[in-house]
Amino acid sequence: MATRLKIFTPAPEEADDVRPEPEVRVPLGDLLPLVAMAQRMNFIWLKDFLDDEVAVSGDLYEVLQAFRSSRPTSA
Repeated sequence: MATRLKIFTPAPEEADDVRPEPEVRVPLGDLLPLVAMAQRMNFIWLKDFLDDEVAVSGDLYEVLQAFRSSRPTSA
């Protein structure tokens, strides 16, 4: 007998409330190379996490905002 997969779709009002709390802290230096490689190699699983939120320090956020508004020069 074949196993059947049941897909659970939360009601729209429940979907917004379902956000797991962060469970693991990872240094950015460990995370970035892995995410960059997954993106470069087009790993499909990375797309599953594109809507996840990532908490960053205030100073890193300010640097990223400044970087976003400036145009990097080509080397």
